Amino acid sequence: MKHLLEIKTLDKKEIFKLLKKTKEIKRKPKKFYNKLLNKTLLMFFEAPSLRTRVSFEVAMNQLGGKAIYYDISTSPLGKGKETIGDTAKVISKYCDIAALRIYSHEDLLKFSKNSSIPIVNMMTNYEHPCQILGDLFTIQEKKKKLGNIKICYLGDSNNNVTNSLIFACSILNIKLSIGCPSQKEFNVRNDVLKEAYKLGNKDLIKVYNDPLKAVKNSDFIYTDSYMSYRIPKNQEKRRVKILKPFQVNEKLMKYANNNALFMHCLPALRGQEVTKEVIDGKNSIVFEQAENRLYVQKAILLYLLNKL
Repeated sequence: MKHLLEIKTLDKKEIFKLLKKTKEIKRKPKKFYNKLLNKTLLMFFEAPSLRTRVSFEVAMNQLGGKAIYYDISTSPLGKGKETIGDTAKVISKYCDIAALRIYSHEDLLKFSKNSSIPIVNMMTNYEHPCQILGDLFTIQEKKKKLGNIKICYLGDSNNNVTNSLIFACSILNIKLSIGCPSQKEFNVRNDVLKEAYKLGNKDLIKVYNDPLKAVKNSDFIYTDSYMSYRIPKNQEKRRVKILKPFQVNEKLMKYANNNALFMHCLPALRGQEVTKEVIDGKNSIVFEQAENRLYVQKAILLYLLNKL
């Protein structure tokens, strides 16, 4: 049984296989119509979503299958009246594949252990593998390769996107610099770094508390929201004050390589983590990132259902 729960469980060969198939799907979408005919995807949502929900539903529809949206808050599971193990066993009897966008990574792992169908991590508090696989494909499209490049991630670095990016870069031997505040709540998790060092050359991952040092010689500048899901509104002013030195603006972009490209997993708040001039400028590829989620998720669904 194959699942996609964490980037760190994939090897280089599997990642490149998915990216190669993503390229083919994007170029020849009609070739894959009806590949998942009569297959059903059940999507569990605890965290809100725009891109993830729509892209997965469209992916299944265009592959000939059906996607069912299920709001956990309205379910026996969400109300604490059914265990996650029982839920997984039941839906395994109805569906061909399931995807979860939930906060607890431990709950995702419990679900997968009790499931007899493939499980996709659409996002947890630990990893966001579909996002990063789509990002890798976007980078590959722009540079025609994934070797000899440097990515810089700026801002709050204690989150799922940063974790998955660290693991992916370690597996693929991509240079990654991270610029973030020194406070523990914003810094890269030590356990994540330790796991990453086991996957590849630890010298390729660098963490800086100075944004200018982090962006130097970078080909891609990546950031995310200051206010991710479940952070109380009353913490916004404090977080903005601490993270503002890591804002991606035109001045900061000048310290990167010429024609460095800007990335963001969205949603974005112009004026906080990035300025309008950068995200809406000619070097921004944020909407290409969003589009490519559709194609990479088609590849993931086909891969897990043995239809590649």
